Amino acid sequence: MSDILTYDLNDGVATVVMDDGRTNSMSITMLGELHNAFDQAAKDKALVILTGREGVFSSGFDLNVFGQGAEKVLKMLTLGAELAERVMSFPQPVITACNGHALPMGAFLMLSADRRICTEGEYKIGLNEVAIGLTVPYFAIEIARQRLSPAEFNRSLITSYIYTPQEAIKAGFADQLVSASKLMEAASEVSRELIKLDMNAHKATKLRVREYALKRVRQAIETELVLENVRIALGEQ
Repeated sequence: MSDILTYDLNDGVATVVMDDGRTNSMSITMLGELHNAFDQAAKDKALVILTGREGVFSSGFDLNVFGQGAEKVLKMLTLGAELAERVMSFPQPVITACNGHALPMGAFLMLSADRRICTEGEYKIGLNEVAIGLTVPYFAIEIARQRLSPAEFNRSLITSYIYTPQEAIKAGFADQLVSASKLMEAASEVSRELIKLDMNAHKATKLRVREYALKRVRQAIETELVLENVRIALGEQ
């Protein structure tokens, strides 16, 4: 699909692999390519497995963009929020196969997916906005609220606690832990299980279960992610 993302369709399953050659930061370009991939998956009516190249899922939003002015920051945040919203409401199941660091935007995608698989290893999963001087956006709070356990919801967002893969299972970031060599095999096994679902029932039930969260995320996108607010947050006013 591009030089930073590949899309492979096989038997109704689209495998989307992020690979920017570095940390798979959620730049404007990467987010745009992910939206393109989900556009294609929607056309193909495909279940999606989202993963990164070996050893890397995503380091989160591209921090370099925060030095490029409010308009660029707004575009990046909006693309990210709308991608998470899209994953939360996607008509077919979405599986994340996490094989390395998953920090804010990477973690948001895990929290938005239907099934989340992680590899064993020494890497970080979590929401570290407060630790790096950022107030957590409302859309991110609602994404986290609907998947994290109540105690870990507070611990994660307010204190920027960073989880090991093992801890991430208990907190609610992930559902299953496998060895690195078994990650894609496990994702394929889950996809074969989920593809048997009645997709109309899956979609309708997903939208019912996530109705409140989706409304709150959409409200946050429309009211918080506006240029004036971003300028204030960046100290441009």
